[in-house]
Amino acid sequence: MIDFTYLSKGLNALARAHYMSSMSGHLGASVIAGYFVGEQRPNLDPAVSHGLEDDLQRVMSGESVFGKKMSRKSTLADPELFEPFPAEKPDPTLVDGIAEGLAKSLGKPRQSGHNVIFGSLAIRALREHPEFSTPAVTEGIRKLMAMFENEHPGSGYYGKDKGRMYGNKITLPEDDGTPPYRDIEGMAIAVFDEMINQTPEINREGYGGLVHVINHAAAIADLAAYGYPQLVPQAVASHRQHLRLWRNLPNIAAEKGPVQVSQFTPDTAAYWTTGPVPYDRALLTHRVKTLFGFTELATAVDAGEAKEKQAFDTFRYLM
Repeated sequence: MIDFTYLSKGLNALARAHYMSSMSGHLGASVIAGYFVGEQRPNLDPAVSHGLEDDLQRVMSGESVFGKKMSRKSTLADPELFEPFPAEKPDPTLVDGIAEGLAKSLGKPRQSGHNVIFGSLAIRALREHPEFSTPAVTEGIRKLMAMFENEHPGSGYYGKDKGRMYGNKITLPEDDGTPPYRDIEGMAIAVFDEMINQTPEINREGYGGLVHVINHAAAIADLAAYGYPQLVPQAVASHRQHLRLWRNLPNIAAEKGPVQVSQFTPDTAAYWTTGPVPYDRALLTHRVKTLFGFTELATAVDAGEAKEKQAFDTFRYLM
């Protein structure tokens, strides 16, 4: 199990992220997701629990690239984001305000789906634990949601000649073979199929990669599960645009080499105990969120055990 205190600490950090930047939401979101991984997988090997909690501690201490390192003008240090707020009476009805704030940015993909990822994690946490739905926490997260209203879709690397470009500057082909899904089941199947079809020889860089395609989809599934199905159609349409942007990136393996593949997936003790564990500053927040996200998406639909297992094996390409 992952210690319960991570849940409230993660919510506190998500509520203060707006003092840094929209992307500083990574810190609190990863710590919330870390707690939920413990709920999803109550029989985790102790080596896995230790490894994941070590990731969370590194995030909280300031090792992530998304905190103070990205927002040098902020007066807060990363550890301060996680500190408790003054005691307030919780009000579970305030959670609706987070969903209302998120709805304002759902028309297009925003920053590789981070508006949905952060907002959905907060909604799930506060629905399951309404004792944390205080005015300070919910209002802070609403302010974070507002930061995404005019954000771009993210960016991708289009090779040496074009370099990195924002998704709103890209014209996509009318028919690129992306499945025309309109619901959560179709979205999940498309994500799993995309994972299965990857090989190390396909190297794309941008729009958060498959990590964010997975987490964006899982967040939408949780919006439906935790009381906001009315947001799903627009969110699914935005997810498909996110997936299309990623699928239409060029393969840069000739320039940057094939994708590096881990021998093990991070739900196994061997991942944490066989050789050096990768501690890239971005991976610190994404390893745990993507483990949570894939499991959440697989739980939301019945894609078939074989398909889910085959897709999860390609997790090694992301870790």
